Amino acid sequence: MTTSAAQQQPDPTIAEQLNELNRRYHDLSPEQRVKQLYKDFDQSDVMLTSSFATNSAFLLHLFSTTAPEQVIHFIDTGFHFPETLAYKEQLTELYHLNVVDVHPEEWKHEHTVKDQTWKTDPDFCCSINKVEPLQEVKKSFKVWVSGLIHWQTEHRANLDVFEYRGGMIKFYPLLDVTKEGRDGYIRDHQLPFHPMVAKGYSSVSCTHCTRPGDDRCGRWVDSSKSECGLHV
Repeated sequence: MTTSAAQQQPDPTIAEQLNELNRRYHDLSPEQRVKQLYKDFDQSDVMLTSSFATNSAFLLHLFSTTAPEQVIHFIDTGFHFPETLAYKEQLTELYHLNVVDVHPEEWKHEHTVKDQTWKTDPDFCCSINKVEPLQEVKKSFKVWVSGLIHWQTEHRANLDVFEYRGGMIKFYPLLDVTKEGRDGYIRDHQLPFHPMVAKGYSSVSCTHCTRPGDDRCGRWVDSSKSECGLHV
């Protein structure tokens, strides 16, 4: 076993907790999972992140109705589409969200701008502008909530509702939601779609690494990269 793999293994107590959580949450709906989360964990232990991208309205609506005081961490990479920032403001106002922006270190971000690091080393660019900024924030929490869904990538297809990664319990309440289920929830609750969905973008992140395409096919085109590094 490699060192990195060993670091990912939870101790037996946490492993037992994960098995129990996955057993109890497996057959619950996303709404039921979110409600149950706050019965099993204190809100102060929960970290929720959102990129305000194409699936964000679903997850944020769930939390706004269940835990309206929950802080939502938004990683402002400095490379977001204007439409994403406008969508963030729209959802924040519409659902009275408690959003906190997280930024990369200015000098490191400026280096990636001048160097155009995304062209030569997209992993390093993501590390500076996405992964590193959240590291300090993560230290204050036990559970990290994210909106990952099985059908998005091969990596995500193998996840369970709860997993242990990077020293935290990660929680994916939408994991087994189908595309039809997602779209139906958004329509039924009259949630606004990300404005770039109508332009053919199924997944939206930084401007220089996102093109129109189905699912995540428009991300890091002509590259084997499929994840920014936050969730691997």
